Amino acid sequence: MLNWITNIISSLGYVGIALLMFLENLFPPIPSELIMPLAGFTVTQSKLNLQAVILAGTLGSVLGALPWYYIGKLVSEERLRNWINKHGKWLTLSTSDIDKSKRWMRKYGKAVIFFGRLVPGIRTFISVPAGLDKMPLIPFILYSFGGSLLWTAILTYAGFILGNNFQLVEKYVGLLSGIIIAAIILFLIISFIRRKSRQN
Repeated sequence: MLNWITNIISSLGYVGIALLMFLENLFPPIPSELIMPLAGFTVTQSKLNLQAVILAGTLGSVLGALPWYYIGKLVSEERLRNWINKHGKWLTLSTSDIDKSKRWMRKYGKAVIFFGRLVPGIRTFISVPAGLDKMPLIPFILYSFGGSLLWTAILTYAGFILGNNFQLVEKYVGLLSGIIIAAIILFLIISFIRRKSRQN
């Protein structure tokens, strides 16, 4: 995997980075936690520009989110529920996940899209409930772009700073993801408390 990613970045440059991040959103086993730090390391070799690397990775990530968004938008909820009832157990999904995602989208749609793009595992599929909830395309792109920009910038800069040790980034992503998830939970708790206090 590492050699394949290295070859694509070396031969295609910014286009290769965008392509890899596009594929990473379609096929999660291709990890952004390896792509962007490696691209950041390449910057230290004076082969690429840091800002252009971050932009290429962000654009690829947003483009990769669009197919999932349109799956959610174009596939009827009934068909999706039927498919999950038949095959969801292999992906540890249930129809209650649809209900939960729809409630989250109605209450925290923009925040869910933005922060979801920062969490490995979630970042790929967060686009589906956005499509299901018929979130307008432009806000979806803007919030996906914001979250993706922050994510790719963190990973790229980490690879740039760590140099030859860029692979260490993958080890620390779990900690970063935990902090982000904790921040999202805290945000939801505060929002819930504020809403309750307004009702009383």
